[in-house]
Amino acid sequence: MTNRKAQSDGLWKLTWKRLKADRVAMCSMGIVLLFLAMIVLSASGLVASDWSREVGVHYAPPDFIGVQAEDGSERAAEVPAADLPPENPADPLRDVLRKLRKSMSSGQAVFDDYGIADPLQEELDVIRQAQQDGGITSGNEEGRLKTLPFGADKWGHDVIKKTVKGSETSILVGLVAALVATVLGTLLGAFAGYFGGWLDDLLNWFYNVFTSIPYLLLILAVAAVLQSKGVLTIILILGLTGWTGVFRLVRAEYMKHKEREYVLAASTIGASDWRKMFMHIFPNVSHISLVQMSILSVGFIKSEVILSFLGFGVPVGVVSWGSMLNEAQNELILGKWWQLAAVTAAMAVLVTALSLFTDGLRDALDPKLKQGDA
Repeated sequence: MTNRKAQSDGLWKLTWKRLKADRVAMCSMGIVLLFLAMIVLSASGLVASDWSREVGVHYAPPDFIGVQAEDGSERAAEVPAADLPPENPADPLRDVLRKLRKSMSSGQAVFDDYGIADPLQEELDVIRQAQQDGGITSGNEEGRLKTLPFGADKWGHDVIKKTVKGSETSILVGLVAALVATVLGTLLGAFAGYFGGWLDDLLNWFYNVFTSIPYLLLILAVAAVLQSKGVLTIILILGLTGWTGVFRLVRAEYMKHKEREYVLAASTIGASDWRKMFMHIFPNVSHISLVQMSILSVGFIKSEVILSFLGFGVPVGVVSWGSMLNEAQNELILGKWWQLAAVTAAMAVLVTALSLFTDGLRDALDPKLKQGDA
C-alpha cells in the first residue's frame, strides 16, 4: 500500500514533500515570502507610503549613535581674541584686525574656522530672534527628528522606509524580468529542440551572438541604445538579454524528450506538434524553467542595482536599491554610512535566502530523486 501510494504521487506533490524536509530551504522560502509580502504592502500604500517625507534633520544619525550635533548641522565657531595674531604696526591688515577685536569684545561677531566674520550675521540674528518669538518657523529644523531608528539621508528621509520602498522597485524588476527571460528562453528552446534543422541553426546563431558579448557590456549597450529610463525599460533590457541560459537547457531537454516513447505514442494517435510540445513534453521539463526563473531573479535584482548605480536605471523620483547605493557612495565620504548599511543588509538577506531556496527547489525537482522516493 505504501509503495502504491508513493507511486501515485505526482511530481509536484513529491517536490513539496522533499522541500518540507529541507529546513534551510523552508526557512529561506519564509524570508522570501516576507519580502514579497512587504513589497505588496508597499505597493498598496500600507507600508512606507510616506518615505519621501522629510521627517528628520539632514543626515540624522541612527538612534543607537545618538545626536552628533545640537541641531544636526555644523555651526560657525566663535574665535577667541587670543587666537588672533598679535597687533603689528607694520601689518597692512592692522585696521581690520583692530575692528575684529572690537566686534569680538562686544560679542556681536561670529567667525568661521578661518577667522573671517560672517557678513550676514546681523540678518541671521534677526531671523533667529524672530524664530524664538514664534514669528518664523524654519522648515529645515523645526519639527524634525534629530535621530531616527536607522538614520536619515541628506534630505531627511527615513532610511528604513526608503529601503522598503526601494525593495519594491528592485524585487519587482527582478521577478518580472526573470519571467520575461524564462518565457522567451523556454519558447525558443522548445522550438529549436523539437523542430531542429534550419530553425535550430538560426536560434543557435542568436544564442552564440548573445553569449559572445560579456553580460554587463551587453546590458549597458542595450540601455544606451534605448536611452529611456524607467522600470519598464529595465525589465525589457534584462529580459531580452537574459534568456540564453534557459534556452540552452530547455533545448537540450526537448531534443532528448522528443524521442521518448510517450511522445512517439502521442504521434501515433495523431497529436499535433503544438500539443506534443506543450501538453506532453513541457510538463516533464517545466522544473527546468522554474529553477532557472528563480536563479535569474537573483541575478536580475543585482543587475538592476548595477544599472541604477551607474545611472542607466530608474529615473529621478523613483527609489530603488541601486539609486540608494548611488547616493550612499557620496555619503560614505562624509562618514554617513547608515544608508549604505541598510541597503546592503536588505539585499544580502534577500539574495542569500533566494539562492538557498533555489538550491533546495532544484534538489526537490530533480527527477532522478523521484525513483528513490517511490
